[in-house]
Amino acid sequence: MNGDFVFVDEHVPGIRWDAKYATWDNFTGKPVDGYLANRIVGTTALCAALESAQEKAGTLGFGLLLWDGYRPQRAVDCFRRWAAQPEDGRAKARHHPNIGRAEMFAKGYVAAKSGHSRGSTVDLTLYHLATGELAAMGGGHDLMDVLSHHDAPGVTPADAANRRHLRSVMESCGFTAYESEWWHYTLKDEPHPDRYFDFPIA
Repeated sequence: MNGDFVFVDEHVPGIRWDAKYATWDNFTGKPVDGYLANRIVGTTALCAALESAQEKAGTLGFGLLLWDGYRPQRAVDCFRRWAAQPEDGRAKARHHPNIGRAEMFAKGYVAAKSGHSRGSTVDLTLYHLATGELAAMGGGHDLMDVLSHHDAPGVTPADAANRRHLRSVMESCGFTAYESEWWHYTLKDEPHPDRYFDFPIA
């Protein structure tokens, strides 16, 4: 681990996670380069902000579940190679039903230089503390479609309210939303705004 990067679960009590890119459950259909363990990594500054967000979400009856944090540059490079390959149909219906693989970069759903690689960006959602069930958000993680945009038409009022709860929690704790993905937030005062790291998660 480099410098002030840590495992988030060791610094944010009660945080849940499911590191999608360490599993077969992601848009590439297999574990991604650089994700050698199903853990979420981030900077200590990220962890401090997430701890505040976890506490604030709790007052609304929610907990936080993380899907991704720090992302090695080699993982981003893996995404680029995958996007250049012929479509096999395995993930299209779930993750990019209305666009081709190559369009993911052009439309801003995947970046050649990702803020995740700086260590202070997270993909996350809410879950209900009372039941442990994920809050309905009107679309899943990495659904690369206009339906994933904040305030997208076609999202039910209940799902839109859950998106607003997440956004309110995160913005009040120092994060900035990404308008094309309801699950994606970056720490405003990130400690490494101009560096892209490539050490593996292990």
